[in-house]
Amino acid sequence: MVNIIWVMMAVIGIAFAAVNGTMDEVNKAVFESAKEAVTISIGMISILVFWLGLMAIAERSGLLANVARLFLPLVRRLFPEVPPDHPALGYIVSNMVANMFGLGNAATPMGIKAMEQLKRLNGGRDEASRSMVTFLAINTSSITLIPTTVISIRMTYGSASPGEIIGTTVVASAISTIGAVLIDRYYYWKRMRKGRKS
Repeated sequence: MVNIIWVMMAVIGIAFAAVNGTMDEVNKAVFESAKEAVTISIGMISILVFWLGLMAIAERSGLLANVARLFLPLVRRLFPEVPPDHPALGYIVSNMVANMFGLGNAATPMGIKAMEQLKRLNGGRDEASRSMVTFLAINTSSITLIPTTVISIRMTYGSASPGEIIGTTVVASAISTIGAVLIDRYYYWKRMRKGRKS
């Protein structure tokens, strides 16, 4: 559906430009945007390589495992349906830690693995379990301590202080995560209450 929307927007835009005689401006915008996309990508690669390198060092030194152990009690409370020694918990914690450091690209594979493990726990059914819904809510809102992607973009565009957004990002992402967990718990409680009545 999203692909259809993008194609329709492009077709309508080109048709509108052709009718109004502004195809030169469209061509100029297309090439400038392509150049800008490459510039942003190269700038982001350097930041992501740096942070992924730090994450690899943290993983090999055992720091990531220690951080994961710190979060394990919280994760067990958030996911009571998952057995304590199940691999899904490890993937969930790794995903959360990667998201905290703004490494969405590194967090994605761990998130996919976590969902695969949660689906196995759910008996392979297509209907999402409570743990899957909770993980999706937390992963989507995720607390971010260092927004590396945004810092990279700000550096690419010559920001005088690319890291000044860290404080507001921490506050905003913390509020969104707390909100996501509260809404998730509310709807779970509501569904359980409805189930008891019927």
